[in-house]
Amino acid sequence: MKALKELTATELGQLRQRVERELALQRANKLALDLSRGKPSPEQLDLSAELNEPLASLIANDGTDARNYGALRGIPEARALGGELMNVAADRVLAAGNSSLFLMYQVAATAMQRGLWADDRRWSRAAGPRMLAPVPGYDRHFTICESLGIEMLNVAMRDSGPDMDQAQRLAAEDASIKGIWCVPKYSNPTGCIYADETVAAMAELPRAAAADDFVVFWDNAYAVHDFEFPAAPLANLYDLAEAAGTAEHVALFSSTSKMTYASGGLGFCGGSDALLNALEGTLSLMCIGPDKVAQLRHARFLSGRIEEHMARHAAILKPKFAIVDQVLEEELGGLGIARWTQPKGGYFVSLTTPPRTAADIVKQAGEVGLKLTPAGATFPYGRDPNDDDIRIAPSFAPLNELEAAMRVLTGCVKLVAIAQLHRERPKGG
Repeated sequence: MKALKELTATELGQLRQRVERELALQRANKLALDLSRGKPSPEQLDLSAELNEPLASLIANDGTDARNYGALRGIPEARALGGELMNVAADRVLAAGNSSLFLMYQVAATAMQRGLWADDRRWSRAAGPRMLAPVPGYDRHFTICESLGIEMLNVAMRDSGPDMDQAQRLAAEDASIKGIWCVPKYSNPTGCIYADETVAAMAELPRAAAADDFVVFWDNAYAVHDFEFPAAPLANLYDLAEAAGTAEHVALFSSTSKMTYASGGLGFCGGSDALLNALEGTLSLMCIGPDKVAQLRHARFLSGRIEEHMARHAAILKPKFAIVDQVLEEELGGLGIARWTQPKGGYFVSLTTPPRTAADIVKQAGEVGLKLTPAGATFPYGRDPNDDDIRIAPSFAPLNELEAAMRVLTGCVKLVAIAQLHRERPKGG
């Protein structure tokens, strides 16, 4: 396939007419396709049907009655499960309800209002607290910052993770910079895995930072969401932070939300005694313990069989990601107008289009019947400076609809790129 810029005006016109006809046919079918959010499909949810079976006993290993109040840090079995996911000891884990995002918000809010170290350090003492946001990144991290009045500074993402030279320079120069967001494995949305040297540099970052209350938010949401086994490795941040003397400045997060039931899973926070004490103090103002029946169900269902269970998820997800890659290659490969990631796990593919085209592509796709994550959502404040990043979330779409959705998307990419090229070419070129 010839690069788009090498096509003559006649060839471009013919390609545009062909794509317009194909999209018109799709529009006539009144499609209602959705690649906007990384939700588990019904088939994935069905993998955890055993959670609905009655429990033989509602008493935890330490004698806690799961039906009653208490155990704010979670029952031992659930904390051990969280430790297995985050690769830390169970006593370094707080197990909560279904949302790790809730725990991230509470840690950030506690850092702002009460501090995480039982002293007078708190982010609100800074005139304008800020956080580093690797981009493209996770929109809900950005929402937390906006809601708490925390300004965000972009840090470029590489295939190996955030640009740590940039992160270290910014953090060392400015004491108002209080932390950094991370999705270290199958990062949202690029799907990269942080390299060993990136994780090691991240463990050193709180010591290099000008702020003495700097925190690494380590949202390892896709820690076990591999497509191939044995699983791809990720260096252990907490062990490295302990060696660097920065463990009190690391907050680990994980959940079972995309492993079992998204609405009824478990969220986990891991870290030092100081961090867990501070978080427990905040949670105690709002609740008198998590849903320990759900914790029992998950611990008994998943303990000792996480890889087996996630291999069943992979059997559903991997073919969907293969279709995404296949259509992108068939329709856009060689045109010189797009590149995309090819993750080996997680929930997203990141598509890079020509500069100043992503918003138009998403708009045109919507008019045909394909819903996508809004352009710019993977950047703080919804502002993608290049307007070239589109997040693809194929998990929820039925397999028999996914190819049609991708043909719509790639068709819109071609139309918008052709229009841009026509505007930029000299007349008669």
